[in-house]
Amino acid sequence: MSLSLAQVSRSTLFMNTFEKHVGKYYEGKIVAGGKDGDGFTGKRLLMQVMSWDPNQVKVPFYVGADRSRTWVFSLIDDRVELKHDHRMSDGTADKVTFYGGIASNEGAAHMQVFPADAETCTLIDYTCFNIWWVTIDQDTFTYNLRRIGSDRFFSVEFDLKKPVQSDFKPW
Repeated sequence: MSLSLAQVSRSTLFMNTFEKHVGKYYEGKIVAGGKDGDGFTGKRLLMQVMSWDPNQVKVPFYVGADRSRTWVFSLIDDRVELKHDHRMSDGTADKVTFYGGIASNEGAAHMQVFPADAETCTLIDYTCFNIWWVTIDQDTFTYNLRRIGSDRFFSVEFDLKKPVQSDFKPW
């Protein structure tokens, strides 16, 4: 029995958007918050949709030669969770890893919002007021971070119309 579009949750639609991008790399640019010394400015920014299944998507984010970051989106009880998987160069977990949050509702098929969860607050206390949001449509993918009560805002946008060649793999 197939489900009609009306029966598919917005969270599921969001997760499914990644499927057609599996194995592809896309170049990005900082559109807000970049500054000298942030470790991102002036470096090539690439994302790769490394893997997809209906319940989990892994998207490595490469900053220059640094392959330590992967965004992990998981579908949990019809809510999307975002976790940041940080690794050392040998593939072992960084001491600060798996921080993020879970959407408080179904969100939209093209956007999900993730307030910092309790695990994140325990791991990195100053991130308790972080809110991440991700957008994805036919043309672009954006990753955004705002720290409420501060001027911290970061946004990077990737052009999904133009896959690029790369052989990067995380860790």
